[in-house]
Amino acid sequence: MASKRADGAGASGPGAPARPHLPGGRFAGNGSLVGQFAKIALLGLFTALGVWAVLPLYVGDNWWGIGLVVAVVGLVYWVYLSKRAVPAKYLLPGVLFLVAFQILPVLYTMSTSVTNLSDGHRGDKQQAIASIEAYSVTSSEDAEEYTLTVATTGAPENGALVFLLTDAEGRTYAGTEEGLSELDGATVEPSGKVTEAFGYTILSPTQVNARSGELQEFAVPTGEGTGIRSSGLSTAFEGRATRVYDEACDCVTDTRTGVVYHADDERGAFYSEDGDRLAQGWQVGVGFDNFARFLFDPTFASSFFTILVWNIAFAVSVTFLVFVLGLAIALVLHVPRLRGKVAYRVLVVLPYAMSSLAMFLLWRDMFNTDFGLFNRILGLEVDWLGDPWSARAAVILANVWLGYPYMFLVATGALQAIPRELGQAAQIDGASAWQSFRHVTLPLLMVAMTPILIATFAFNFNNFNAVWLITQGGPFSPESPTAGATDLLITYTYRLAFNEATAQYGYAAALSVMIFLIVSVMSVVSLRRSSALKEVD
Repeated sequence: MASKRADGAGASGPGAPARPHLPGGRFAGNGSLVGQFAKIALLGLFTALGVWAVLPLYVGDNWWGIGLVVAVVGLVYWVYLSKRAVPAKYLLPGVLFLVAFQILPVLYTMSTSVTNLSDGHRGDKQQAIASIEAYSVTSSEDAEEYTLTVATTGAPENGALVFLLTDAEGRTYAGTEEGLSELDGATVEPSGKVTEAFGYTILSPTQVNARSGELQEFAVPTGEGTGIRSSGLSTAFEGRATRVYDEACDCVTDTRTGVVYHADDERGAFYSEDGDRLAQGWQVGVGFDNFARFLFDPTFASSFFTILVWNIAFAVSVTFLVFVLGLAIALVLHVPRLRGKVAYRVLVVLPYAMSSLAMFLLWRDMFNTDFGLFNRILGLEVDWLGDPWSARAAVILANVWLGYPYMFLVATGALQAIPRELGQAAQIDGASAWQSFRHVTLPLLMVAMTPILIATFAFNFNNFNAVWLITQGGPFSPESPTAGATDLLITYTYRLAFNEATAQYGYAAALSVMIFLIVSVMSVVSLRRSSALKEVD
C-alpha cells in the first residue's frame, strides 16, 4: 500500500489541508469577469455615442459622414474584441482624439483658406440660384398660404433655419434653403402649429424674435421661379420670383427693372454690366488669392505686418516679464531660513487661481477713464485704453499679473530639483552669488524651463482673451477701422470672420493658417536651438 506524502499534497478528504488561492484561480476569474463587464459597458457607451452622432447626419443626408462614423465604430469593435491587436488597444484612443481634435480641424481650415467661403458664398451654384429666386418671391392674390412653425436643425441660437409648414388640408412639410420635403410623424395642433418633429428644434417666440432678421431673408425654393417666404411669425406664403434664372445665357433677369446679371464662375457670383453684384453667390476655389491678399494688397498688407510685429512683441515681452518676475519671486522664497513661506506662496499664486475672464474684465475697469482705479489713485484723467501705446502697456501689464504665478510654480519646482551643494561648491571656489546663479543655477533651470517658455510664447501669441476682453483690439484709427492698435492676429482674424457685416471665412482661414505656420516655425527653431542645453546634464 502506497504511503501518503507527509506534507499532505496528495490528500483529498475532509481532513486535507486547504489550498491557498493562487493567481489564475477563482479570484482571477472574478477579475476577468469584471473586465468583461467593463469592456461591454464601454463599447455600449461608444456605440450610443456613434448613434447620437449619426442621427443629425441622417437628417442632413450626409452619407459620407455616416459612413465615417460607422467605420470608426467598426474599427473600435474590431480592435477591442480581437485578442491579437494588443498594442492598438492602447494607441487607438489617442489616435482617434488626435485625428478628431487636431488633424481634421487643421485640414478643414487649410481647405477653407483656398476658397471664397463667406456670407453669400456658402453653397454651390444651384443653391445660389434657388436662393436668388426664392428671396425675390412676392405674394399674389391667389398665393397659397401655410401655417408656419420656425425650427432649426441645430442649436436655437445659430442652427440652420427650417420652416415647418402645414397646408389647408393638414399636410406637413419641412422647408430649407435647398427645397421643400414632406414631414412625417410630426405632432400638429388643431391650429396647424407643429409642436414636435423628429430631428428639429422648435423655437419659442423669444428665440424666433432673436432671429427675426434672418427670418425675413429666409426663403424656401419650391420650383422654377417660385418659393415660400414668411409673412409674420406664424404664416407663410408661396409666390413667384421677380428675379428669374435663364440657363441659356447663364444669367439672372430682374423682371421689375430689366437688369441682367451674368454669372462669373471665377468669383462665384452674378454681376450686372455696371458691376453690381447679387448678394447670393456660391463657393469656388480661389487658390492662394486669400494669402496674396494680406501679403501683397497694400491695404491689407499694411495691417497684417503691423499687427504681426506687435503680436511678436507682445508675446515676447509677456513671456520674458512673467519669466523674470516668476523666477525672481521663486528665488526669494527659496531661501532656507525664510519664515512664512507657505503664506507667501499662497498669496503669490492667488492670481493664477482666479478666473482669467473675470480678471481681464476687472483690469479693463481699472483702466477706465472716469471711474478706473488708476486714475482715482493717481488723480489723473488719462484715457488709458484710448491711446495706442498706453493701451498696449495696459494689456501687457494685465497679462504679466495673471501669468507670473504659473512661472513661479514652475521655477519653484525646478529650483527644488537642483542640489544646493552645487551653488555652495561654486561659492567655495570663489564665485560670487551672481556668478553662481549665472553659471550654475540658471543653466540647470533652463533645461527644464525652456520648453515651458516656448509653450508660453505660443500661448501668448494666440492669447485671444488677453486683448479682446480688455480693448477688443482697439483703439482704431480712421485709416484702418478693422485693425486696432492692440489687435493680435487671432483677434483680427475673429473680427474678419465673425464680427463684420459680411463674414469672410476663407480670408480668416488663410490668416489662421499663417498663424499656425508662424508659431510652428518659431517653436521648432526654438526647440532645436535649446537642444544644446541638454549638454548641461
